[in-house]
Amino acid sequence: MPSLFSSYRLGELTLPNRTVMAPMSRVRAAAGGLATPSMAAYYAQRATAGLIIAEGAQPSLVGQSNPGTPGLHTDEQTDSWRQVTDAVHVNGGRVFAQIMHGGRVAHHETTGLQPVGPSAVPGEGNVFTPSGPQPMPVPRALETDEVPEHALSYAHAARRAVDAGFDGVELHGANGYLISQFLSSNANLRDDRYGGSIAHRIRFAVEAATATVEAVGAARTGIRLSPGGGFWGVVEDDAAELNTALLTELARLDLAYVHLEATTDEDTLLLLRKTWPGTLIVNPVMPLGSRQTGPAEADHWLGLGADLIAFGRGFLANPDLVERLRAGLPVTSADESTFYQGGDAGYLTYPTYRYPAA
Repeated sequence: MPSLFSSYRLGELTLPNRTVMAPMSRVRAAAGGLATPSMAAYYAQRATAGLIIAEGAQPSLVGQSNPGTPGLHTDEQTDSWRQVTDAVHVNGGRVFAQIMHGGRVAHHETTGLQPVGPSAVPGEGNVFTPSGPQPMPVPRALETDEVPEHALSYAHAARRAVDAGFDGVELHGANGYLISQFLSSNANLRDDRYGGSIAHRIRFAVEAATATVEAVGAARTGIRLSPGGGFWGVVEDDAAELNTALLTELARLDLAYVHLEATTDEDTLLLLRKTWPGTLIVNPVMPLGSRQTGPAEADHWLGLGADLIAFGRGFLANPDLVERLRAGLPVTSADESTFYQGGDAGYLTYPTYRYPAA
């Protein structure tokens, strides 16, 4: 079984260890979706990760889910990310951008636009807005001839990400956002080539991934999925069959990796491991709760065939997580009250481990 601390070849990158910093929204971007010096410092602090996957960046204004999220669809946004990628690289790290189109998980108070989705079916729960949490509105169902431009938006953002210095991109196909909505059996009620059968519901994800590969190359393109996850009311009644079909199609593209959240039963995840021939990242602990992924969960999934292990809250609260895990040092728990409050508290203020004085 590989060690969490052994090196791994990912596309053109050599990762010094098999830990991945999972993408986590921190809503610290400046007005206009710009990355900030604090964001650069935050990611640079965590550059010992084998790979950092940065927080979701919207590929268009209508794709923005929450206030305070960064974008990758304007020149100013692209320029602002260079301080982040430079800081990570100077510290010896590697970083992918996550491209996240919110689809129906959005609000006109945030963007000034009506959200869009595969069908006119609102998500469940409240979404953040400038005036506080609000129920998600009914999205406008995309016309058939509009769908390809939203698939292409991932590729356009990927070009900007690479131009900004990112080593690659991850398409956010998980957690109830736009790709996940198209995959869904209840958010997607379409009867055209993008809805109905499994072959049609996976089409949007495959088109987005294909366009991104054509834009930046397969070695720079990954995708994150949450099989059967149920986020924001999204349902996958046929999670095993659906995701097996999707991974079979994506395998033709030779993507850098697939990133699976452990949002379904282990047997289904093992089936997907067998289906996917390439690099597999597993995020073992979902949903958000009291537990953080630790060595036991990492070793469990490495033993079952995962190549890399994603840590979320562990990296959020421990900028030196790799060293803590390697040396068996205590791991700090994340303070959930600071996740989305803005500012540097609970962002840049988690310390590295202090060894007792001799």
